[in-house]
Amino acid sequence: MNALVLVSPGRVELRDVPPPDRAGECLVRVSMAGICGTDLQMLDGYADFHGIPGHEFVGVVEKVDRPADARWVGTRVVGEINVGCGRCEWCAAGVKEHCVDRSVVGIRQRDGAFAEFLSLPAANLHAVPDTVDDETAVFVEPVAAACRIFEQMSIDDRARVAVVGDGRMGLLTAQAIRTATPHVTVIGRHARKLAVARALGLAVLSSEEEVPQGSRFDVVVDVTGRPGGLARALQIVRPRGTVVMKSTFHGEGAIESWPIVVDEVTIVGSRCGPFLPAIRLLASGAVRVKPLIARVATLAEHASAFAEARTAHKVLFAVR
Repeated sequence: MNALVLVSPGRVELRDVPPPDRAGECLVRVSMAGICGTDLQMLDGYADFHGIPGHEFVGVVEKVDRPADARWVGTRVVGEINVGCGRCEWCAAGVKEHCVDRSVVGIRQRDGAFAEFLSLPAANLHAVPDTVDDETAVFVEPVAAACRIFEQMSIDDRARVAVVGDGRMGLLTAQAIRTATPHVTVIGRHARKLAVARALGLAVLSSEEEVPQGSRFDVVVDVTGRPGGLARALQIVRPRGTVVMKSTFHGEGAIESWPIVVDEVTIVGSRCGPFLPAIRLLASGAVRVKPLIARVATLAEHASAFAEARTAHKVLFAVR
């Protein structure tokens, strides 16, 4: 099968490799995959991953290894990316995201979606409704990550929320949070991206604009993907407010810790989330993704696709 292989930081090659063959799992023919900020960080050396990257995908189950999974054959699916060991206390509690021995699609000890096929257990799969097309379905995984915030904290309709970062994850997160409160502001550095946010009906603020002391936010979500994002979030959160950190990046970020203590700020790390609420948000149109798609590329066009993804909102690979 054709696959993009991350050989070393900054070096990706299109290769012909054997399809995955994992006992007890389903073989999924990938239709479309999305380039995520984490993928770009991995190209820069994050997670020290070598293999096939990519974890946002939609595809069709082609083959299963267990008779009990036969119903999945021919089903269009998306998939949760964490695969637990099935034996530890985390897996027993249904929290495979923190299994010490987990593998993660395209990130850790498991090849990913920038290939014609990938492998996942049936327990990780979710059927995609016919009303959700492939270009939209690719966004289920990142929208699920946005929905994780609702599992971690309560956001009522009076809460003032700022999303720091005007990229793909920022606009998805802001739209998801808008289903809980209308008071959502996207803060970013790029006029073109803020224009997309505005067209989606979101309030926007340039990073260069000051946030007055009395106008700081109850909740601030950092989705910048940059070391300075957390520091910026701490500047604009109100005392006893909450900062949700969703950025993963290669390297370290320096912050002043005293405001966290003095202002009694709660910091919440937030990662993967529930797929079913994400599918519902996309199917209902509450989260719109088409305005974010800048380009649909082939795997052979990977060099220009990755380069464009560093500045555009979203670049997809049409794999099928």
